This record gives sequence, C-alpha cells and structure tokens, in this order.
Amino acid sequence: MCVLRETSREDGVLGTGILSMEMEQEKGKESFHIAMPAQAEAILEALNHRGFEAYIVGGCVRDSLLGRVPGDWDITTSALPGQVKSVFRRTVDTGIAHGTVTVLKGREAYEVTTYRIDGEYEDNRHPKNVVFTSNLAEDLKRRDFTINAMAYSPGTGLMDLFDGAGDLKRGLIRCVGDPTERFTEDALRMLRAIRFRAQLGFDIEEATRQALRNLAPSLVHVSKERIQTELTKLLLSDHPDYIREVFDDSMAPYVCAGFCRIRPENISIDGRVPPVRHFRWAALLRHLTEEEAGKILKELKLDNDTILRVRSLTRWWRIPVGPDEISVRKVMSQMPRRQFDDLMLFKRFSSERPETDEELSRIQELTDRIRERGDCVSLKTLALTGRDLIELGMEPGPALGEALESLLGIVLEHPEKNQKEALVQELKKDHKKST
Repeated sequence: MCVLRETSREDGVLGTGILSMEMEQEKGKESFHIAMPAQAEAILEALNHRGFEAYIVGGCVRDSLLGRVPGDWDITTSALPGQVKSVFRRTVDTGIAHGTVTVLKGREAYEVTTYRIDGEYEDNRHPKNVVFTSNLAEDLKRRDFTINAMAYSPGTGLMDLFDGAGDLKRGLIRCVGDPTERFTEDALRMLRAIRFRAQLGFDIEEATRQALRNLAPSLVHVSKERIQTELTKLLLSDHPDYIREVFDDSMAPYVCAGFCRIRPENISIDGRVPPVRHFRWAALLRHLTEEEAGKILKELKLDNDTILRVRSLTRWWRIPVGPDEISVRKVMSQMPRRQFDDLMLFKRFSSERPETDEELSRIQELTDRIRERGDCVSLKTLALTGRDLIELGMEPGPALGEALESLLGIVLEHPEKNQKEALVQELKKDHKKST
C-alpha cells in the first residue's frame, strides 16, 4: 500500500510524494521526481528551452503518484498550437481547435495541449468554444476531479492547487470547485466519477455524490458511445459490482431504453470473471434473455462480435451441458469453438449454474477427449457435403439442408458413422422410411 508524505508548500506548489516516487535532497528541502518516458521529458525540455511552460498533466500524474504505470502521458503548455508545431519537427494536428497537437517522438505519440479556458457548455458535454490562456491555474480549474487536476514538471515539481494529492491519500473522488457546475458542463463526468471509484476503490465525496444524483437526467444528452465506454471501463475494473451505483444514483433510466431491465439486486459479478469485455458484460446481463441483452448492447453501440458472444453466454449459461459425450457434442454443435470455451469458463464463475464444480471438470475432460479424437461437431467436418448430395441426385434447396442436419444429428450420437459410405447408407434408410 502506498502512503503519501506531505513535505512543504511554496508558491502554490505542494511537494508531495508516495513510495513509488524518488525523493531527492536539494538545498536542504525535499522534492520529488516522477519518472517519465525520456521522450516526454524531452518534449518538456524543448518547450522550456524556447521559453514556454510545460507539464505532464492529469491521469499520468495521478497514476504515477499511486505507483501505477500510466497508459498515456499528456502534456499541457503555455505555448500556442502554432508555437508547439514550430518547436518540433514531426507533429499531427489532432485537435487544433481545442489546442491539441500530437508530437511524434520515435514510435511514440504525445498529445500536447495549450492551457485553455472552456467557454459555455451548450449540450451538457462540449464547450461552445475554448480560449487559450498562459495561466496554468485557469487550465487546471476547468478539469473534472481534484485527482486529475495535478500537473508536474521536473523543474517546478508538483502543481496541486486543489489538494488532489490529499484526496489520493484519503481515497476520495471530489470535483474541482462546485460539483454542480462541473457536472452541468459535462454530464459524462457523473459516470466517470463512479468509474474512477471502481478503478481505484475510492469513495465519492458527499457533495459530489449529491450533485450527480441531482443531475442524473442530464445524462440523456451524452452519446451512447461515450456512456458505453465509461461503463465498459467500470466493468473491467477490480470492482465491477460498483455499476450498481448507476442504479442507486438514479442514472440507469438515462443510460439507454432497456438498461432498467437489469435488476440491481441481481448484480453480482464475481471478481474472478476475466476482465474481458464480453465476459463482464455477460456477467452483468446474464439474468436477461439473449434478446434483451443484445438490444441493450446494440443501443450502447457495442461491436457486433461482443454482442454475439454476450448473447451466446446469456442464452446458454443456465442450460446443462453434460453429463455424457453425446450431450457435450450436441451443445458444441450449437456454437463456434471459442464460444463453447467461453461458456465453459463463464459457468465456473456463475453460482446459479446447473452444474457443480466436479461436473464442470468432468465436462471439460469429455470436451478434451472429443477434440483429441476429432469427433464431428459441425457441418464443416461432416464427411458428406452438400455437393455430395447433389451428385447423388438431390436438388438444391431446403430439403438438402434438412438432410445434412439430420446426418449431423446421427453423427453427434454416433461419431464413428462420420464416413461417407456410412452416411450414404443412413440417407437410403431415411428415404425408405419416408416412402
């Protein structure tokens, strides 16, 4: 567990650090150094050399203080976008209107954004315009939470105007300034608060919690894609059950039309469920029908592959697979191999499943045996094909497909019959019965 150690305040700079940071002795006072990628430090140095301020900012500072490895290293600067481009040879205009230039260093890309003040928010999501400023404090105070409103440079140290480091120490999610204003500006921040709580295991400060409850209806203005991104990150966290707070805080009706079909009392996601999108979404939606689950995921703009795999899990997890090879082959025939493997893994973390642990282990043994032998479990590996049936005199059409399905059913029960001659004989038997 990391422990914050506060040292001193000078000119609005809080010298704060945790065990993951390197402490240096400098002229009798303590300062702290965040280890950052050499390319990021080179960008700060290049901007400083040209007379501009520059800091790493936001999540990378927060994660560094927590002893985590940041996924991104965002940089903020007093330099205007054009000035940033003049400093570096390789840049990409990724968000010039909002002050962002991407600087390319080797194979890495770093977003460098000018200090800015957001204009009026018209849609509970985006500012109508932004105004560039040379004042770092103005840039930091527009950010969502105190733990995301810290900046750092090796020369200046940690700029922490809103006690974000203190909130890290206390384990607290707290808005910068007035939470009602922050959530009115950007309604997605309400979901972000719960998502950060789930990822970090923090509490939400009471005034921040009350504001998100009061403003929950404004979530309707946020795009479904952005809502889904936050919910997915929440579900992939160490505390996926915290998604229940979306219901407790009255936001569920505004997530999407079908979201309220989920009953909060049924939300119980085993932390051992692999933190993979389709597994965690299936764990949340497993008490719904596959149609209901698919509709919710489609409304939230999830990709088709995830929707397909979640639908398969919600359909099959309560259906017994065993107890014998015939039963296992019949279930295997209903889905692609990876979906069957998903199902077997998912069942292990579902307390309401129809099988015991011992039965699941037995089913896995049978599965391995079936695969080792190469038993036919799909039309693709059936010894007789549609072309073979046409050569035998059958007309293309529904009857041909039904014949193949009938043969597959025979092979699932008698895998030794998956030979062309044996299947032709079965067809002849069936023809005699029908005539």
